[in-house]
Amino acid sequence: MTPREATAPFQTFILKVANRCNIDCDYCYVFNSTDQAWRHLPARMSLDVARVAGRRIGEHVTAHGLRTVHVVLHGGEPLLAGPRHMADVLSVVRDGIPADTAVRFELQTNGTLLTTVWLNLFEQYEVAVGVSLDGPPAANDRHRLTHASRSSAASAVRGIELLRSRPHLFAGLLAVVDLANDPVEVHDYLASFDPPVIDFNLPHGTHDQPPHRNDPTVPEYGLWMSRVYDAWLARPDHRHSVRMLEDIVALTSGVHGSVETLGLAPPTSVVIESDGTIEGVDTLRSVEEGASWLGLNLAHHTFDGALRHPKLQHREYGITALADKCQSCPLVDVCGGGYLPHRFSATRGYRNPSVYCADLEHLIRHVHNSLQQQGWDPHAPTAPSP
Repeated sequence: MTPREATAPFQTFILKVANRCNIDCDYCYVFNSTDQAWRHLPARMSLDVARVAGRRIGEHVTAHGLRTVHVVLHGGEPLLAGPRHMADVLSVVRDGIPADTAVRFELQTNGTLLTTVWLNLFEQYEVAVGVSLDGPPAANDRHRLTHASRSSAASAVRGIELLRSRPHLFAGLLAVVDLANDPVEVHDYLASFDPPVIDFNLPHGTHDQPPHRNDPTVPEYGLWMSRVYDAWLARPDHRHSVRMLEDIVALTSGVHGSVETLGLAPPTSVVIESDGTIEGVDTLRSVEEGASWLGLNLAHHTFDGALRHPKLQHREYGITALADKCQSCPLVDVCGGGYLPHRFSATRGYRNPSVYCADLEHLIRHVHNSLQQQGWDPHAPTAPSP
């Protein structure tokens, strides 16, 4: 394999500001997966670690001439860090990055702890807030219960409604697909909150631990997302985007997508754990113990050092890092071989098609057929908007 001429710098820095959670989602790759590293990590990121993170991000920005970076506050549940500590974290991180670099702060929360105090803080630092919600209460509570096995839906909805009072802070909603839920009902319920974006994530699975299916011979997840696509198109008054679907349209047209789960562009995100360790794709915790571990720490290593770590070689080799079947597939520019954790098997590592290969093929072809019905020319530089 031949590496790319230049390794793309990191542009999104995910800070695990809290390593505990106030609810207990059974599919969580942090707390309920093979890797239990969280048990040995600090419950929240210290200001010393945050300060070094800001300085290291600043070094990376300067080395690569970056004009904009994204800093994502993540967890666990990041609001468990507390407003005062979070304010200090935001301050020291921003101080470490050159003043002429735009810093886009983002935060992903389950929404249950949102208050006016939090929104005031997010106003001050211009933090865009995304909330995780899997659909109506019955759909959400299939997996997203409290530690006492009670519903988290009402608290999450209360938080979303509060966030809607500051629409410029509302980044969108994130839902994990469950085949037991009706896709149209889920989509329309989430759309009722007027989010700018709805993200749908496929549940994590590998070839050794495949995702749940009712019938393994049917592309059920592809069919589920195709129904979401049809529901989205059916209402021209919808103003939100559905990121996975818009990315399929963009990638079909030769335009880069916005997520790392599709397309062939190298991933540009890196994770900083609460103790200052550096990880590549932290969702690899769903694969096996230590899969995300790089052996790097902010105190002793730069992000440039992480760029060329052997475990991140998939960033450099692009299509040649994929399974042979994927390299010859006509849809590879769109699906990109699928999300890295979903390609794993103990026997072949990541050189497998995604466990969602058939689903992605069905969904992409469904979108293509829809675009063609709208008069899309596959040789034109852009496709029509959905």
